[in-house]
Parts: sequence; C-alpha cells; structure tokens
Amino acid sequence: MDPVHPPLRTFGRIRSRAIKPRQAALMTTLLPTISVPEGPLDPRNLMPEASEVWLEIGFGGGEHMAALAARRPDVLILGAEPFLNGVASALRHIEAGGLNNVRLWTGDARDLMAAMPDASLGRLFILFPDPWPKARHVKRRLIQPAFAVEAARLMKPGGRVRFATDWAEYADQALVVFGRSPHFHWLARRADDWRRPPADHVATRYEEKRLGDCPPIWFEFEKL
Repeated sequence: MDPVHPPLRTFGRIRSRAIKPRQAALMTTLLPTISVPEGPLDPRNLMPEASEVWLEIGFGGGEHMAALAARRPDVLILGAEPFLNGVASALRHIEAGGLNNVRLWTGDARDLMAAMPDASLGRLFILFPDPWPKARHVKRRLIQPAFAVEAARLMKPGGRVRFATDWAEYADQALVVFGRSPHFHWLARRADDWRRPPADHVATRYEEKRLGDCPPIWFEFEKL
C-alpha cells in the first residue's frame, strides 16, 4: 500500500549499537511468528478470542508494552516501532514473559493504522514520541491534525488515547490538535491529571532519563 503521509523520519537512528546475540536470535526465530502481516488487516484475526485490541506506537524497549500484555492476557496488544534495537529488546521481554498476546509492526505506525478497519481499537498509547524540538522539524512530529483524524477513525466510542511527552512545546501542540478535534474529549479535571502518571502506567528507561525540557506531561483523551 502506498503511504499517504511523508516518509518516516526518526529523531534517532533506525539502528544504533550491535544487537546482542540472544536478541538477534529472537529476531530470526520469534519475530516472524508475531509480526503483523502487511496489507489490509482485521486485528481480530490475529487473536480471535481477544476482548479488545490496544496499540502502542513507538514502544521503545518494550517494557511498557510487555507489562500491559502481562496484566491483560485477554487483550491483543499491537506494538509499532521502527528502531530495530527496540524491537530486539521487546522480543526479550515477550519471550521472558511467555506473552502470547503481542504482535509487532517493525515500521511506520501510520501504515499499520491505515491498514485497519474503523473502530478497531479500545486504547492507543503514544508515550514519549520523537520530539523534533527544532521549529523547522515540527512537521515531522507524529501528532498532527491528520493523525488525530485517523486515530478517531480507529478508536471505538469510549476508547482512550494516552499521550505523554517531556517536551513542553510538544505537549502544547498535542493538546491543540486533540482539543480541536470534534471526536475527542480531554479527561483532565485537575492539574495532577496531567502532572502525574496514570495509576496503571509502567515507567520506561527512556522516561527515567529525563531528556526533555520539562517533567513528563500526561494527556488522556476519550473518543466521543
């Protein structure tokens, strides 16, 4: 399928250090068995008994995604990540946890989203995406009006989008993008709702490095 968006540009590299031998072996053995196939996709076909389908975009090393899958074995967890070292790390977590409800997409999440039918998702997680802090690079950020439209198409009524960032200007942009959408409602009622991580959040190594210009900011939007 031809993408209808600009090509993926990552803030870092698709691959950095050498992948450890055990993880490299999992790239050969485990990854092919849990990869999301290309082409039109009904995620229910990947796990027919799933009560819901959730998607995490940019799962990094996979800690958060694996924790979700372990807590909710009844939910199909889709993870999209172009960074090969992150994919390799996630495979280690998936194997160690014996997780049978995770499927991985090793590429641009927007292509995966475009392949899925309407009202496919119960939850969508976008945690600390590439910040692109320079003004000339803002257009490369994932959160754009077109993304909000596509997210609205995929979310079930009452489904939730969780967005987190440690870049203040990106937080402002995300709040504007989702706030202007007629399809989403911001759930915050007090300052702690965006200043503190949600009770069910699992911290990641990236989050703990505090590489941004502000403490983490958390937004939760509900599909109307």
